[in-house]
Amino acid sequence: MDKNFTILYVDDEQQNLISFKAAFRREFKILTAISGNEAMEILKENVVHLIITDQRMPEMTGVQFLEKVVPIYPDAIRMILTGFSDIEAIIDAINKGKVFRYISKPWDENELRMTIENAKTLYFLQKKNKQLVEELQHKVNEQERTLKLFMKFVPEQVVQKALNDTENSIFEGEVRNISVLFCDIRGFTSMSEEMQPKHVVSFLNSYYAMMTEVVKKHNGVVNQFVGDEIFAGFGAPVAYPNNEENAVFCALEMLEKLNEINEAHREYLKIPVSVGIGINSGEVVAGNLGSEDKIEYSVTGDTVNTGKRIEMLTKELPNSILMSESVFKKVGHLFETKAWEPVAVKGKKEKILVYEVLGKK
Repeated sequence: MDKNFTILYVDDEQQNLISFKAAFRREFKILTAISGNEAMEILKENVVHLIITDQRMPEMTGVQFLEKVVPIYPDAIRMILTGFSDIEAIIDAINKGKVFRYISKPWDENELRMTIENAKTLYFLQKKNKQLVEELQHKVNEQERTLKLFMKFVPEQVVQKALNDTENSIFEGEVRNISVLFCDIRGFTSMSEEMQPKHVVSFLNSYYAMMTEVVKKHNGVVNQFVGDEIFAGFGAPVAYPNNEENAVFCALEMLEKLNEINEAHREYLKIPVSVGIGINSGEVVAGNLGSEDKIEYSVTGDTVNTGKRIEMLTKELPNSILMSESVFKKVGHLFETKAWEPVAVKGKKEKILVYEVLGKK
């Protein structure tokens, strides 16, 4: 007896049940039922791999029985037997009962044995196929979870770009005209020394989460968190129009968010947190930097360095936004600004012009 393959034979004639069991019981586990209702009870208690049913039965026809079986036991292979060569019954059986084979009665033992072997092969092929599909889906789900986790460390746009790049092009840089924004918490080092480590982590996570949402809202990408500093870019890896406008509106909303952040953490903040923001625009080299073991999407160049230097000018002016002349020329008409006297910054031979953003016009 093949314990791994069970056949349920349904027929309203007791002699047919006896004959079938006698013919195949040495090769397979055979269960028999004299009606569709009795067969349904057997199916509740047993795992059945192949169902063979007579068509003409008094309580319900074979097709009606198989129609009930399909949604509850979809994996079982189904065959139907009949002594009537009724083409409509055949079509009905195929469409409604989802049958594997239609066999005329009286059945030939050798022919039926061959058909059962084919059904057995089909069952285990379908079972293996289902297992492979489930394993594939599991791996896809794992990859999706990994990708979502990865996107917490790397901006989504960067991940999508990397997935679309070829192996040879992944390290190719490109020149982009973008805006950069640096936002730094003022006096956070001394402030954090007076806080418990868990409160520092809680605050920074909340701060980064809120500020990142603001950056994304204005079509920007957070390139790096450096300590308590946020470095964001507008225009790479995905290009958008109005990079300068997006950056300045983002900066203004970041200042507005501070009230919410300070209120949420006022229990252990001795003084409200303040920030300084610097914005610059110009050409950068954007691309993946690193080795085959570790790569990081980065934007580099004088535009980035100058943006950082402009942010450092806000050290003595909490909650202020400074933008470079290149930004002012594009969006100065949209904002109330105050021009500073030309200032010297590290890395620049000549003094530069900066403008303090006071608000929207």
